[in-house]
Amino acid sequence: MWLARDGHDVTMVEKKEYPREKTCGDGLTPRAILQLQDMGFDFDVPEFHTVRGLRSYAGQDLKLELEWPEHTRFPNWGGIIRRKDLDAQVAKLAEKEGVTIRQHTSAAPVVEGGRVAAVELSEGDGTELVEPDYVVVADGSLSRFGRALGTHRRRDYPMGLAARGYFDSPLSDDDFMESQLDIRDANGNAMPGYGWIFPLGDGTVNVGVGLLSTFKQWKDVNTSDMMAAYVESSPDYWDLSNPTPHRGGKLSMALSVGPRVGPNWLVVGDAAGTINPWNGEGISYAYETGRIAAGVIGEAKGAGDSTLLHRYDQILDDEYADYYRFARLFVKAIGYPSVMQTLTHVGLRSKPLMEWVLKVMANLLEEDEQESGVSEAAYRALEAVVRRAPTSVVEL
Repeated sequence: MWLARDGHDVTMVEKKEYPREKTCGDGLTPRAILQLQDMGFDFDVPEFHTVRGLRSYAGQDLKLELEWPEHTRFPNWGGIIRRKDLDAQVAKLAEKEGVTIRQHTSAAPVVEGGRVAAVELSEGDGTELVEPDYVVVADGSLSRFGRALGTHRRRDYPMGLAARGYFDSPLSDDDFMESQLDIRDANGNAMPGYGWIFPLGDGTVNVGVGLLSTFKQWKDVNTSDMMAAYVESSPDYWDLSNPTPHRGGKLSMALSVGPRVGPNWLVVGDAAGTINPWNGEGISYAYETGRIAAGVIGEAKGAGDSTLLHRYDQILDDEYADYYRFARLFVKAIGYPSVMQTLTHVGLRSKPLMEWVLKVMANLLEEDEQESGVSEAAYRALEAVVRRAPTSVVEL
C-alpha cells in the first residue's frame, strides 16, 4: 500500500482468498492503531471493537485494570477484530492505492546468486514467471519463500507457541482485554504460560494461551491441556460456551530470523521474526516493518542503487534492537517458575509499577530522559536477576 501510494507498480500474492482464516489473538495495541490510522482504516466497521486497556490476573485473587497510557505519539486506545476481517480491510486499502492482488496464487523464487531473478506464480493449473525489481517477503512464521532464500531462525532466541479459539460470551462487549498470568491445572499445579480473553463485541470472545521456549520443560506442555485448564478456571462472568476448534502456531520473536536483506529482497513481519516477546504482539511490528521496507525500496528505486536496501537492517536495529535485548532477558528470567510467580504476584499489588510495565510490554515508553533512565535501570536489575536465577527470587 505504501509503495503504491508513492507511485510504484506493486503486485501482492495471496495463496488463499480474502477474507481467509488466520490464527491470531486478534488484539490491536495503540502501536497497531496508529499504523491503521495512517493507512486510513475505517474503525467504524461493525467487525471492529474498541478497548481502552488491559485487565490482568494472577490466580483468582489478584486483579488489576490498566487503561492504555496517554502518549505524545500513540493513541490511548486499542481494538479487537478478527484477523480475517482486518486483513481483508487492509487488502482493500492497498487495492484502492493501485496494488494488483493475486489471490489463490502461490509464489516460489527463482534464485540466482542470492538474487530473486524471477518469481514463479502458480494459480490453478497454470504457472507464469514474473521478474520483479524488488521482492518483499511477508509470508509469516513458516516463511517457505524466505527459507528458499536462506533465511533461518536463531535457536538461541526465544520462540513462542500459542493456541486460540472462539467462544460465545455475554460479556463480549467488555472494553478491556484480559490476561491471566498464573494458569493452574486441575490439581492446582502451576503451568508454564499465560492466557487471554479478548472480547470481539459481536457475542464472541477470542480465548487463547501461550508459552515461551524459555519456560522450563516447555516442550512437554500440551497447548490443548493449557487451553482446557485456562477455560475451566476463567472468571464466571465470561460464561464461556460453544467453543470453536482451537488452532495454534509458532511465534518467531525478537528479530530472530535472518538474513533480512538480500540483493533485491527484504523480509518483514513474522517472516523476519519481529514478534514482541513481552506480549506476543505481531500485527503492529508487521505493519511497521512493512512500512519501513517500502521506504527503503522507494529510496533504492529512486537512486537506482539496490545496495541501499541494507539501510533496512540498520533501521530495524536502531528501532528495535535494544528493546528486544531487554525482552530476551525478561523472558529468560520468567522461564523460572519461581521468578514468574513472584514478579506477577508482587507486581499486581502495585498499580504504578504495573502502569510502567504495561508501557514497557506494549513498547509505549516516551522517548525522554526520565523514562529512558528507568528502562536502563530496569534492564540492569533484570540482568542481575537472570545471572543469579533461580535463587534470585529471594532478593526480589
